[in-house]
Order: sequence, then structure tokens, then C-alpha cells
Amino acid sequence: MSHTVRDREKLLHRVRRIRGQVEGVERALLEDKEPFHILQTVAACRGALNGLMLEIIEGHIRLHVLDEHSKPSAQQDEAVTDLMEIVRAFLR
Repeated sequence: MSHTVRDREKLLHRVRRIRGQVEGVERALLEDKEPFHILQTVAACRGALNGLMLEIIEGHIRLHVLDEHSKPSAQQDEAVTDLMEIVRAFLR
């Protein structure tokens, strides 16, 4: 079973929150809000999308790159942790 199927409800909840944030950008534009306010809202959307992407990437690595039928070794677990730190830094 894939990570996205197993955690579907959790991921969909995140997507729905992101949708609300994007709708907030639309409202801010329609209401002629200050650029600072609009940019803050856009930045929040970007952060939420990056968080969703990280969760999907990490799930994919843990479920499909590592052997899902055996517990990862300490070295494999550390490698995944290091990789995810790199991906998180890249997405900032």
C-alpha cells in the first residue's frame, strides 16, 4: 500500500487547509489589501505546499526506497534523516 493511500485523509486535510489559504490570497486581492498582507498570505501558502511535498517525499522514501517489509538499519534510518534535512533546506 502506498504512503498516499495509507495517509489519504491526513493529506487531504492538508490540501483543504492549503485551498483555504489560496482562497485567502484571492480575497486579499479582491479586497485591495496591502502588498505586505498579500505576500504574507502567499508565503504561508508556499510553506504549506512545501510541508505537503516533504511529507509525501519522506513517505515515499520510507515506503518505497527502503524495504517496507523489514525494519531499516540504523545507518539507513540516519541516511533518510540526512536526506530529509537536505530536502527541507532546499525547500526553504
